[in-house]
Order: sequence, then structure tokens, then C-alpha cells
Amino acid sequence: MKIHNPFRVALLATLGVGVGLLVIGSVQSLSTILLYVGTALFLSLGLDPLVSFLERRGLPRWAAVLVTILGVLGVFTGIVFMVVPIIVGQIAQLVGQIEQLLQPGAWNEIVLNVQTWVSQTLPWLKIDDVWASVQQWLSTLDVGSISTIVGNSLLTGAGAVAAGLGGAFIVLILTIYFTASTPSLKSAVYQLVPASKRARFIELAEKITDSVGYYVMGQVSLGVINGVLSAIFLSIIGAPFPAVLAVVAFFFSLIPLVGTLTGSTIIVLTCLLPGLGSPSLALIALIYYLIYMQIEAYVISPRIMNRAVSVPGSVVVIAALAGGALLNLLGALIAIPVAASVLIIYREVIIPRQNER
Repeated sequence: MKIHNPFRVALLATLGVGVGLLVIGSVQSLSTILLYVGTALFLSLGLDPLVSFLERRGLPRWAAVLVTILGVLGVFTGIVFMVVPIIVGQIAQLVGQIEQLLQPGAWNEIVLNVQTWVSQTLPWLKIDDVWASVQQWLSTLDVGSISTIVGNSLLTGAGAVAAGLGGAFIVLILTIYFTASTPSLKSAVYQLVPASKRARFIELAEKITDSVGYYVMGQVSLGVINGVLSAIFLSIIGAPFPAVLAVVAFFFSLIPLVGTLTGSTIIVLTCLLPGLGSPSLALIALIYYLIYMQIEAYVISPRIMNRAVSVPGSVVVIAALAGGALLNLLGALIAIPVAASVLIIYREVIIPRQNER
């Protein structure tokens, strides 16, 4: 190919690269705002099935949205007023327990207690040499450095909590707006599609949004079930900080695929805290959560998610990993609905077209 004006071609190529870099930089600068908008859209789609249910019962759109938002805010406000005072008190106990763990000789006491329990429960294990090595390693830990690291982590965590509260307020406002204006937003998007293909596009879009909405409601329902059952179970067995651990179980259950496993691991490890927990208590919690995860995977989740699009397990793993790598926690949350949407397009559009050829 003969280039008649190399300077013009080079200039256009340079401008094109510059515009691309500008767009990428703008997206990176607006990543936090885009995260808020994406989260709000995700939540509004989750509330839309509830709003539609109220509309089918005779309420106008504005009244259905108002009732839904007030109901959600009322539930969370009640939870905050009931649970937060308990959580604050238990967090103070947890911090005090961590401070005790950082005292000189505390780790040796923990190792001795665990060693005694294992020796009595599993006498056939020869663990004396292993525990001796562990005690020697723990005795070399610099308590002052650990205390500094923990203090800095607590300050960083407090700043992250403050920033998270501000972001949550912004997401709440955007969610209310998107929930109230969902029909108009959909109508505006539908008008961009040619009239000859608009009916089919609307049909697919409604299936996708319904699927996302049912998925969000289902995931929240799973979190509520895990949180409530965890609070009851941990209170019965006398686990430390049952309210805090129940909240941990709820929020981690919102994360697909690995959330329940991660939250259960944190709870079991917390039950090992010396002075408040014990290896026997941790073993009971471990058995409970192993049983619960099986029941959730094979009984509870299929019944709750029956109205959402079913996604194969391999696709769930790939989607969750890819979403988490791209958008961290938000990516992991929306990865499965996005995968479900792709599957709808695959089943409803691509496969029929291939069968027609």
C-alpha cells in the first residue's frame, strides 16, 4: 500500500493513540464513580421485582417504589439499632482479646492449651517435636513490631470504614433514583434499537433484567438465612462474639462461590481464641458449617435461585475469577448475573440463528 502523505498518517495515528490514552485515563479517574453507579444499578435491578410485585397488587409505580425503599430502609435501620450496640461491645472485647494475645508469653500459653487438647483427644499423633518447633518460632516474634502493625491496620481500617459509609450513602441515593426511574431508563435504551428489531430486543432485555433482579434477591436471601442461623447456632454453643460473627456470615454470603466458605473459615478460627473459645468449640462450628454449606448448595440455593438463570459450575468459577480480577468485590458480585445474561443471548439468539442455517 502506497502512503501519499506520511506526515498526515503519522499525525492521525498519534492523535488516535492520544485519544485512546485519554479515554483510558478518564475511566481510571472515574473508576470510583463508575463503581458507585454500577453498584446502584445492580441493587436497583434487585429491587425491581419487588416493585413489580407491588404494582401487580394495584399500587402505582411511585407508591410501589416508595413502599419498597421505605421497607428496605426500615429493615436496615432496625438491624442497625438492634445489632450495632451489641456489635460495638463485642468488637471492644475482640480488640481487648487481641491485645492480650500480643502480651509476652501469650502465644506459649495458646500452644500449650492446644497441645494438651490434641494429646488427650488424638493420643496416636506424635506432635511433641512439632510443638517444640512452633514454640521456638513463636518465642522469636517481635511483639512491639506486631503491635505497631496491628495499630496501623486499625487506623487504616477506620479510614476505610469512614470512606465506605460515604460511598454507601451515595450508592443509596443513586439506587433510589434508578429504582424510581427504571421504566424511563429502559424506554430510553429501547428507543436506540431499530423499530424492526425492537420487540425482540425488549423481550431479551426484560429476561436479562428479571434474571439479574431475581439473582440479587436470591443472594440477599441466602445471606439473611446464613446470618440468622449463625446467630442462633453460635449463641447456643456459646461462641465468642455471636452478633459480630453472624454479621460476618451475612456479608460473606453475599459473595458468590467462595463467600460462605470464607466467612465460615473466619468464624471457626475466631472460635479458637484463647479464653473465649476452645478447640472443641471450633470443631463443633466446623462440623456445623460443613453441613450447612452442603445444605445451602444442594437444597436452599436451588430453591431460592429457581427463577434466575441457571449457570454451569465451570462458568461460575471463571466468571467470579474474571469479575474479581477486573472490578474486585463488585466484579465478583455481578460476574454471575453477567454470565447468565450472556447465556440468555447465547440460547435465545445465537443457537436459533445457527439452527436456521
